[in-house]
Amino acid sequence: MTVLVAGAGPTGLTLAIELARRGVGVRVVDKAEQYFVGSRGDGLQPRTMEVFEDLGVLDAVLAAGVPPHEMRVYLDGEFTMVRRMAEPVEPTPAVPYPNAWFLGQSQTEGILRDRLAELGVRVELNTALAGFAQDEEGVTAELSTGETVRVEYLVGADGGKSFVRKALGIAFEGTTDESIRMLLGDVSAEVLDHDSGYWFAKADDPMSGVAFTPLPGTPYFQFASPIGDGDTGTSLSALQEHLDAVSGGGIRLLDLAWSTVWRPNIRLAAAFRQGRVFLAGDAAHVHPPTGGQGLNTGVQDAYNLGWKLADGSPALLDSYEAERRAVAARVLGVSTALLEKYKEGAEDAHERGPETQQLDLTYRGGPLSPVGTGTLRPGDRAPDAPLVDANGKSVRLFELFQGPHATELVFGDGPLGTEHPAYRILPQGATAQGEFVDAGGHAYAAYEGVPGKRVLVRPDGYVWTTS
Repeated sequence: MTVLVAGAGPTGLTLAIELARRGVGVRVVDKAEQYFVGSRGDGLQPRTMEVFEDLGVLDAVLAAGVPPHEMRVYLDGEFTMVRRMAEPVEPTPAVPYPNAWFLGQSQTEGILRDRLAELGVRVELNTALAGFAQDEEGVTAELSTGETVRVEYLVGADGGKSFVRKALGIAFEGTTDESIRMLLGDVSAEVLDHDSGYWFAKADDPMSGVAFTPLPGTPYFQFASPIGDGDTGTSLSALQEHLDAVSGGGIRLLDLAWSTVWRPNIRLAAAFRQGRVFLAGDAAHVHPPTGGQGLNTGVQDAYNLGWKLADGSPALLDSYEAERRAVAARVLGVSTALLEKYKEGAEDAHERGPETQQLDLTYRGGPLSPVGTGTLRPGDRAPDAPLVDANGKSVRLFELFQGPHATELVFGDGPLGTEHPAYRILPQGATAQGEFVDAGGHAYAAYEGVPGKRVLVRPDGYVWTTS
């Protein structure tokens, strides 16, 4: 089998890693002549960190990024207060990465490309998808290089202006909010250090200020600044002029690495699949940046789709749209609510809660999730927990899940399955006898309420069945 992925952003790269580690042939093409250099989506949510652990890139992401910075607020040039998007939360056995993590998108993409290269696949730049046609057996794609490619499946991970979506004629339902225009980009500043973020604004109009968020491993800050309808300036001097107006001067901007004018697009594709062609990431849904959901939702799309493409069964392939479109709609609701708070100038517009972490997203009621009872049900995220093997070596459930397989857990006595890797979890203090002993009752607590204590975990870390 071979899959063609159009688009080499975080979504396309995650999908390619998922396929390549399962031994599926995959090609990733992108029309860009060179890799993007800039921050764009710089907030990684807790569930994405869990996915990155499974993909084998978490250590690199942790080494390159930083936890959320506090934001120092200056009104009329005077320091006023310190704000945080959220107070740091301590890890728990069930949730090892409870806080967001910040890393520029181009750096995240570089880490994912390196992992993909380890699996023998490299991104093909300056190679656009020029056209395609599908039949019952596969997809024939035409590339801008003149090459004709025959593959089993095509995935459009080619952004909000997706060529694949438009070629399929799939409606991109939603709105573009014309009431807000923001100048976004990366810039270096002469006197600002990278130990915190900064917000400069007028006291009588705090929402019209300029925000600076430090980008780890670079001399730059990601900035965001509202601009008026008639303001078309995107240059360094235009940004400097606006900053001086709200800060009182004294901060010299040095280098504008990239910039773009952004308007809130809130859109959801009417379908995520047509035959052998799928949509993922921004090609299927675009979000306002409020809440940091766009990149993360695209990564989750790819994580959901990869194992299903590798399996190829009709039931699994049919489940992709049902599961992911419902999640995208919910996440768009979260982002939109936060955007409305920003537009209203709400005091808590900067705050982020559990609803943005994507840990509570569920596929309950979907085609792969039979109706269940108890606290943890089919379709829910499978929690982590510490265990100890017969030799006293510590191991976590997430380590047992890691890889392209499904995993069966049996809590207490009972026969182990044979179709998937299976592990018997015994109560704390029991004799392990080659199986795993729960370290402190954590596994039992995380999976309490599961009837029979037999749990099959999907390859993407969600509960498949319980019994």
